[in-house]
Amino acid sequence: MTTFRRDSEVELGDYVGGIAARMNERVTEIGTAIRRKLEEEIAELREDTHSRELLGASVHANVETLLQALRHNIPVARVQAPTAAIEYAKRLAQHEVSLNALIRAYWVGQRRMSELVFAEVRAADITPQQRVDALQTITTTLFNYIDSITRQVVAAYQGEREQWLENQNSIRTLQVREVLTETSAVDVDAATESIRYPLRWHHLALVLWYSELSTDGDELPRIQRFVRELAEAANASARPLFAAVDRVSAWAWLPYRSVPADPVGAVRRFARDRAGAPCFAIGTLGAGVEGFQRSHRHAQAARAVALARGTDDPTVFSATDPGLSAAALLGGDMAEARDWVSEVLGDLASDNDNDERLRETLRVFLRTGSSYKAAAAEMNLHFNSVKYRITRAIARRGRPIDDDRLEVEMALLVCQWYGGAALRRGPA
Repeated sequence: MTTFRRDSEVELGDYVGGIAARMNERVTEIGTAIRRKLEEEIAELREDTHSRELLGASVHANVETLLQALRHNIPVARVQAPTAAIEYAKRLAQHEVSLNALIRAYWVGQRRMSELVFAEVRAADITPQQRVDALQTITTTLFNYIDSITRQVVAAYQGEREQWLENQNSIRTLQVREVLTETSAVDVDAATESIRYPLRWHHLALVLWYSELSTDGDELPRIQRFVRELAEAANASARPLFAAVDRVSAWAWLPYRSVPADPVGAVRRFARDRAGAPCFAIGTLGAGVEGFQRSHRHAQAARAVALARGTDDPTVFSATDPGLSAAALLGGDMAEARDWVSEVLGDLASDNDNDERLRETLRVFLRTGSSYKAAAAEMNLHFNSVKYRITRAIARRGRPIDDDRLEVEMALLVCQWYGGAALRRGPA
């Protein structure tokens, strides 16, 4: 028997579809708002900096999938969790973020989405009764969607957690972590034997990663091959130490019997034209267990700068790069660092090409002893061009550079390394 829909049901479907279509035009804005709410309310997600990019992709994909279901009247029972949402759940499992944090994320996201839906429905040009009917339909669909997707991502999380614990080279990685976190005296010979790496030698630590959005599935083997070939090219004295962190990142150390000549340069030269190379950060050369630990800390700090800067291109950051270590210390809290940079540099902290040129010229000028001639030579500019830019930079700042010159230099250093992440958004 053929079932026909009543006209009122057709009209309601049109209203709901129209509301979903209008919201879909702002899907990026909505996704960003929900992601910010999650990071505000759930500390574990905020602190899991390695997966922040994937969190944004998961939220965006869920919002888009929900809106398409509403727009085209697709039953929730037929909707599969987006790939990014499944991958994000797996990544949380790998990083030991609690399952409770994942579940809370969906209910907090539902609450924020409901607020945005209510605002959109209130603005719709429909009767009060139609608003009530539309809200009831949308909120019911939203609840069912969250219930269904949550069950799917929880299953993905639990499956990945079990597999990750079984399959990762857990014993060696745990032993490496123990060496890194040990604050008392380490039995060097026992630790050397357990991790099969010469801890008494000199070490250069690396932190390597691919984008959180990478889904090729072979990222770790590629990183491991890269490290093995890099160690040979950089004339390491023995096999490198490799420890997986998750599916897209790893730690490594290159061992040397004696202090090598320019190991950072050798690493960079190898990676320069390497197709498909991962991003990676390089620590400082160190000896013994303390050097092993310190080199890794410095590599992690360099990676933090790279991640905060937000570059998607393969990149190499080294703790030995002039000013990077200081910038890493200042950038521990990017929101605070951004506010401080804005206070010190005024309008010169604006995120635009012109102010970027002025900042760079001022940075070189101050570093070369406030010499127009030296700055012009280094930047390959005319003396008068440098003088004009410095005058403009000071004008943009709004006050002279006298008593707080050191703060200005440090603020410029933060801008140099963190780029747009340290700068003021919008027009100055």
